[in-house]
Amino acid sequence: MFETLKPLPPDAILGVMTMFRADPHAGKIDLSVGVYQDEQGRTPVLASVKRAEKAILEKQDSKTYVAIAGNAGFNRGVEELLYGKDHPALKAGRISTVQTPGGSGGLSIAGHLVARAKPNVKIYLSDTTWPNHQPLLKVAGMQLDTYPYYDYAKHRVDFEPMLARLTKASAGELVLIHGCCHNPCGADLSHEQWQALTKLCERRGLVPFIDIAYQGLAEGLEEDAYGVRLMAERLPEVVVVTSCSKNLGLYRERVGSASFVSANAEAAKLTAANAANVARGIYSMPPDHGAAIAAHIFSDSALRAQWAQELTDMRTRLNGLRKLLVEKLAARKTPMDFSFVAKERGLFSFLGITKEQVVRLREEFHIYMVESSRVNIAGINHGNVDRVADAIAAVLK
Repeated sequence: MFETLKPLPPDAILGVMTMFRADPHAGKIDLSVGVYQDEQGRTPVLASVKRAEKAILEKQDSKTYVAIAGNAGFNRGVEELLYGKDHPALKAGRISTVQTPGGSGGLSIAGHLVARAKPNVKIYLSDTTWPNHQPLLKVAGMQLDTYPYYDYAKHRVDFEPMLARLTKASAGELVLIHGCCHNPCGADLSHEQWQALTKLCERRGLVPFIDIAYQGLAEGLEEDAYGVRLMAERLPEVVVVTSCSKNLGLYRERVGSASFVSANAEAAKLTAANAANVARGIYSMPPDHGAAIAAHIFSDSALRAQWAQELTDMRTRLNGLRKLLVEKLAARKTPMDFSFVAKERGLFSFLGITKEQVVRLREEFHIYMVESSRVNIAGINHGNVDRVADAIAAVLK
């Protein structure tokens, strides 16, 4: 049977990671892996997470299943985080949420639920987008299309062509939008652009499908939820998928959610029942440990404050590194203007250099990034930023 399987092309990021691990050079720098790293190159367990985990383990007296929809406290906490406690859609009972195995699990559950409600429905993905969006949503049964998003020449959101493309979309079709910290380009929608996009969805009857995997890492927990809250208030239906991997550092615990805004409370109950049924058919019961940690942090005022400060420190560091890299490159009088990097948000940006220059960085300077020139800003630190700037300046000559 398995001899009929065909070879697959290597994963671009995993391939770079393999080359990085095989490089014996002591000063090698990895700007490819998509996780937050501190000044020592570690992805640390947050202090608030350690405290919450200790409290949970001390009180835990069973390992039996949780509900199919997951940890109820976690789901409430996620809804308040995404929409705000006083959001009109939340007060009206229009929102239903299921805990999922990471943000990828959330995309899968949401995709399968949408396909159940409207078989073969089309969803528009931004060009460019996170590579795993395509397989997850395609396997769920959705038809994929794209809309222009990133202007590689000007390093900004290509908004007018984006609106022009979506104006041609049909009522009932979906638009996948990155809530903040766009992966992989780092260029986010402004408030004015969110408003214009919301008006377009209203006018055309489009359903937003928002993936917000980095809430808190762009401008702040409240600020980063602007688009989600606006669309949930103005539109009858919105799909929102989130993850706790980045803002809580719970990568390996696989903690996420799929949240659905329905037209009314009765429709929300129907959506919740079907979402749980979809989850039952895919993985039966969700994991609990990471969600229990997150729920404990969300509900404990002292832990939540500690977590919020840790998240602020992470965000401040990332945005500071962006500015620092731009300053270092400007000081070296590179022929390219990299000021856009300081304006973008989250872990990622495209440097805009060629594939050949990326290869030179790897082979001559032991600096690793994806061949598209997408870099993880968190891989830079005060100890290696000069080497990175020197190497980039050298390959641009």
